[in-house]
Amino acid sequence: MAKRRLSMADEMEFPNKTRQFLDLVGVTNNPQLSENESIEQSLLITQIHLAAHQPRRYFSIQGMESLVASIREHGILQPLLVRPLESGNYELIAGERRYRAAQTLGMEQVPVIIRHLNDQDAFQVALLENLQREDLNPVEETEAILQLLSIRLECSQGEVISLLNHIANLQKQKTETTNNVVRNQWEMVEKIFSVIGRLTPDSFRSHRLPLLNLPKDVLETLRQGQLEYTKARIIAQLKDKEQRHQLLVKTIEENLSVRDIKSYIQSVQPPKSSQPNILPNRMKEAYQRVKQAKIWEDPNKAKVLDKLLGQIEALLE
Repeated sequence: MAKRRLSMADEMEFPNKTRQFLDLVGVTNNPQLSENESIEQSLLITQIHLAAHQPRRYFSIQGMESLVASIREHGILQPLLVRPLESGNYELIAGERRYRAAQTLGMEQVPVIIRHLNDQDAFQVALLENLQREDLNPVEETEAILQLLSIRLECSQGEVISLLNHIANLQKQKTETTNNVVRNQWEMVEKIFSVIGRLTPDSFRSHRLPLLNLPKDVLETLRQGQLEYTKARIIAQLKDKEQRHQLLVKTIEENLSVRDIKSYIQSVQPPKSSQPNILPNRMKEAYQRVKQAKIWEDPNKAKVLDKLLGQIEALLE
């Protein structure tokens, strides 16, 4: 295997902030790392295998064609990141687009950096490297960040969302948490977003997390990069599944504009003035049923009722 020691400049650039990712995971601070782990080497491409759980699912055809053309002319400028396997082969951690482009070109060898990483650290670095892609769509970005936060904070994704909301509420009240665990978690959150470099914790909470509530068909189309985020949000307003599917197909095939999409939705939905206003009747009926059932006598139901009443009272303020 040919070897070339990376200069400090190489390491700072290698590849797409990967050095910072390794620092975040704590790998580069490990004194037991061998000297060879700072050396660029050449491996047979047949020795490199994709990980079982790659964070990336979709690749832009146009983007891949452009990368293939670039590598054909200039070669692979940034080494792939791999880790050794017990079989003697290697698992790809970062650089899947370069790996696939090299396969397309029939290259026999590719430049790599070898790191001894465990499963969790390897997955974290792969997630972080994936987040630096220029063609990353909002759904992939949101899912990857949530996964990464969940791993680093050692909690579920639901708990991550709760933490983000909790801190946002504290910031609105201009107060700080007195809980040391929460404070340490938040420091890690801020560090991760600093390395990612595109979003803040608050913008992620406000503008990215709501994406996950989109209808599944819209979410999947957006994940595949077939639809822009702004168009997806408008199409999601169409509740009828069949109508929404037809609009999705029409938007992709005809590249409808936002104005076209809004016009289509208006054409298939009855005007609001023609829809019966049933809210007043529902409120009257719900009040009578609550009064007759006396659900406040059940402690558990009383808590739920109190919360719902608080929300109604908030609407009236």
